Order: sequence, then structure tokens, then C-alpha cells
Amino acid sequence: MDIASRRILRMAVGTSLAMSFSQMAGGSMSFISAVFAFVFLSLPLPRPTLKFALGFVLILTVSFFGGALIVPFLEHYRWAGILMFVVALFHSFYFPAKGGSPVLGTLATVGLTMAAAIGTVSPEALLGIATTMSSNAAVAMLFVWLAHALMPDPPADPAMTGKRAPKPPVPDMHRARLRAMRSMMIVLPLALFLLFNSSSTSYAIIMIKVATMGQQANVDSSRTMGRSLIVSTIIGGIGTIIAWQVLSIWPSLVIYILLIALSILVAGPKIFEGAAMHPNAGTWSYGILTMIIVLAPAVMDGAGSDGASSAFYTRLLLFLVIAVYGSGAVAVFDAFWPKVMGSGTQLKEQQTAA
Repeated sequence: MDIASRRILRMAVGTSLAMSFSQMAGGSMSFISAVFAFVFLSLPLPRPTLKFALGFVLILTVSFFGGALIVPFLEHYRWAGILMFVVALFHSFYFPAKGGSPVLGTLATVGLTMAAAIGTVSPEALLGIATTMSSNAAVAMLFVWLAHALMPDPPADPAMTGKRAPKPPVPDMHRARLRAMRSMMIVLPLALFLLFNSSSTSYAIIMIKVATMGQQANVDSSRTMGRSLIVSTIIGGIGTIIAWQVLSIWPSLVIYILLIALSILVAGPKIFEGAAMHPNAGTWSYGILTMIIVLAPAVMDGAGSDGASSAFYTRLLLFLVIAVYGSGAVAVFDAFWPKVMGSGTQLKEQQTAA
């Protein structure tokens, strides 16, 4: 089996096993373990070591409690708290833009927005969600490791043994700052709305989509990002509606897990291609991520019930509205700064020529 096929099968098996465990464990947000597992398995990463797994859980925990430090300022010194929140949000996008891990950047954004929004409403709820997210992160790493153990990568080419991978190009700092600013300006209005909404605890799932949208804007170019946001949401929405209708007819845990696995197998060739990623990997991986985030809470509510169906379609519509907003926001941002978007690249080319 070639390496791309192994990665696709590993992604489907690992995510499905994590989702099975989350369903048996119960809990309103236990499906987050499957979300984390899919995020790591949808990237060409090696099997995680114990140090890497502990670091991942630690970073997620620190991001939550770091965001909680802003809560007292938001409650008693509102403008100072908002300023601190804006600066922290900018750096959560600037870190991956200048060459850091996009996964860690997304975790920082999720932790910051959820901690600040939920902490201003209920510190007890924040503590509960922080504990839930950390425990699910640990469970996710367990299933990522298990998936790699069941389907390891093929042996390395002996001719490549001892050779170091080429260093990634040094990113243009001016362009990195601009991309981080664009992501922050897209996410900030939604984050502030959730921040001062008394029902923000019920929007915890939406915050995950908002954070991934910001990182998507950070990585992709303007035109690619706008198209990818809409297409990925449509892909996830179609997959979610099909799966929901099947579950409405036959509500079964086995069918649910098989639907998740089948969706990943269908999208897999658009995520992995050869030894690298497919050019449209971001769109399809965000599509599957949207499907999991929308479908899993509805299944927790109870597939087939009227209340669950209403919440399901409301959540799906909200995700589509967020995607349209993000696409329009990035177009407006780039319309005001079209020359600045290219100035970083032009400056670097001039320096190289000199």
C-alpha cells in the first residue's frame, strides 16, 4: 500500500475510533477528541512521541488558562481587557504566519476566545470546559498513536537515510504581520460578539469554527481563502445532511461511525496525494471538520428527534453564514489594502536582486 493510501486509511480509522470512544464516554463535548484526532491525522506528521503528546495537552491547557487571565480585566477594566484580548488574538495568528505550527496557532485561538467569552459569563463553566478540552486532547493523542501503530508509514528509502529535509523558506515578516492582521480583523467582530453575549456558553462549538476560519485566512491567499471557506462549508454541509438523514432513518452507533469513516475515505484522495498533500487539501479537510463539528453535537442531542433536527439545521445555517461573512470580510480587507498585500513580496524581491 502506498503512503497516501496508508495515511487516508489511518485518518479514517483513527478518527472513527476516537468518535466511538467519545460516544461511549458521553458528555456534551466529548466529540472534541475526534476533532483533535482528525486534525493531526489529516497532516503528514510522524507518530507522536510521549513528549509531543504531553506538549500538545499542555499548550491547550495553558491557552485556556492564559485566556482566563484576561477575564478580570474584561469585567472590571473593560477597555484594557479588550486591548489585551486584541493583542493576544493577533499573536495567535502571527505565530503560524511567521512559520510556527498552524495547529498550535489554532489551539491558542480556540483557547483564548473560549476562555474569554465563557469566563465572563461563568467561571465554573470555563473550568469545566477547560478540563473537558484537556482530557479530550489526551484521548485524541492516544488514538492518533494507536492509528499510527496499526498503520505505520512504509519504511524510509535507504538512500534518503541520514539526509536532512531542506529548511523551509524564511517567511516575509511584513507579509506575515499583514496576514495575521487580516485574520484578526475577520475573527475579532465575531469574537467580540461572543465575548459580550450572555449565552456565549452555548456557542462553544461555533468558536471552534471561527478559530479555524481565522487560521484558514492566515494560510491561504485572498481569492483561495474566500473560495475555500464557501466550498469547504458546502462540502461539510452536504455530507452532514446526508449523514443526518441516514441516521434519522436508522439511528445506530455503528451506522454513525461508518458514516464518519466513509466520509473521510471519500475525501481522503483530496487531502493526501503521493507523499505530500493534495493542492486542495485545506478545503476538503476543513469540509470534514465542519461535518464533524455540526453532526456530532446533533447526534448527542438525539438523532431523529424534532428538537435535535431543529438545532442541527440552525447550527448548519449559522456555519454557512459565518463562511459567507469570512469570505466577504477578507475581500473587503484586501480591497482597502491591495498594494500592501504585495508589498512584502516586492520588497523581498528587491532585496534579493540587490
